[in-house]
Order: sequence, then C-alpha cells, then structure tokens
Amino acid sequence: MQKVYLQKLDIFYAERMSQLISEPAVREPLGLTENETSVASMMDFIREMQLEEMMGNHVARMIMNEDFELIGVITLHNIDEEMQTSHMSTWIGEPYWGKGYTRLAKEKMFYHAFMERHLRTVFAGARVENFRSRKAQRKLPYMRCNVERIYPEELLRLERREQAYCILNAVERTDFLNWYYQRVAI
Repeated sequence: MQKVYLQKLDIFYAERMSQLISEPAVREPLGLTENETSVASMMDFIREMQLEEMMGNHVARMIMNEDFELIGVITLHNIDEEMQTSHMSTWIGEPYWGKGYTRLAKEKMFYHAFMERHLRTVFAGARVENFRSRKAQRKLPYMRCNVERIYPEELLRLERREQAYCILNAVERTDFLNWYYQRVAI
C-alpha cells in the first residue's frame, strides 16, 4: 500500500532532490534550467524555503514514500493570511509517477492548509504545456477546474511568476473538508 510522509526540508537531501528534479521529464515542464536543478541550487532552495517558512509565507515539505525515500516536494507558497489564500506546487520524481503519491501528498497538504493554517482557498495552477500536472489536478474530486474567470488576478500573478501561459484551478476549504469527512466516515 502506498503511503506518504511530509517532512520539513533538510539540506541532507539536497543531492537526492537535485537528482530527481534534474530529469528532463520533471525539470522541463516546471520551466527550470539545468543550473536551477543543481545541488547548489537545491541547497539554496532549501535555505530559502526554511527562511520563508519562519516568516510565515511558505510551507515546503519533502514527500517521502512508505520506505522513507525522498520522492518529491510539495509547497504552499504565497500564503496570504488576510485573504486566506495560498498557491500549491508539487513535483514527484519520474520513478514514482503513476503510483498515487501526488494525490496522497496533496491530501495531507490541503488538510494542513485548511485545518492548521485556516486558509479558505488554495490555488493550483500549471503551465499550459504541463499536461501531467493538469491531468493530475483534474482527477481530484474536490478540485474546481478552470477558475480563471473567477480569479483573474490570481491567474495573472501565476503567469507572471511562471513567465508562461497557465491554467488556474482552486480548492475551496468547504469542498475539500466535505470530501475529506465523507471519505473518513466510510
């Protein structure tokens, strides 16, 4: 049975993180260069995320599988406490694709976002050309797809950050918690 554990980022895992994200099938849809996925860049990323988390702006976690191997990273970023919103980003190393790890990691992070951070909406976007991410998001029963017209300012922020055309989806607190508690009751 697949399981995931979310652990705080640790510099010890920078080399493995670099190996996983450097694979072209992972790196290219994220719009990253080879230099941006180097061990040194992963160390910088980890330090930056640790600082951002101390300031309350981000929550970044390593996704560990049932064998406690690093398989990816999930992040709540651009947390806006006043608006009660955030964006979520996720990537999984190619050897772990198609095994349900992304869905499990998102469930845990959404629970954290809504129950511990008390957010109202978590946005999940993707570059238009990132078909795997778009497909994975559409599979989630609590995901509201194509909310660009409802949240045009969020789409604009996402596209500026990504420097690419994007789609925008969102998970609302009530939708996720209704799904979560129905699932737990079964």
